[in-house]
Amino acid sequence: MVGGCYVWGMAKKPDTLVRFGKRVQQLRREKGFSSQEAFADACGLDRTYIGGIERGERNVSLINVAKIAAALGMSLSELFKEL
Repeated sequence: MVGGCYVWGMAKKPDTLVRFGKRVQQLRREKGFSSQEAFADACGLDRTYIGGIERGERNVSLINVAKIAAALGMSLSELFKEL
C-alpha cells in the first residue's frame, strides 16, 4: 500500500477488475463494436482507457461505468449481472 492506495504494478491484478474487464469486452463484441476505438467513441472515453479496462488494469469510476453501460444499451445492474 502506497499513500493509502493499493499498487499492483507487477503484482496480481485484483480479480474484480479482471472479471469486469472480460465482461465489458464480451458485451462490446456482442453489441457489434468490433474495435475498442469505436466503443470508446460511443462511450466518450479514450481507446487506451477502454483497453486498460478490458485488461483489468483500470479501477473504473462510477461515472465511467455508467457511460459504458449506456453505450452498451443496458442498465448498471445488467452490466454487473454476471460478475
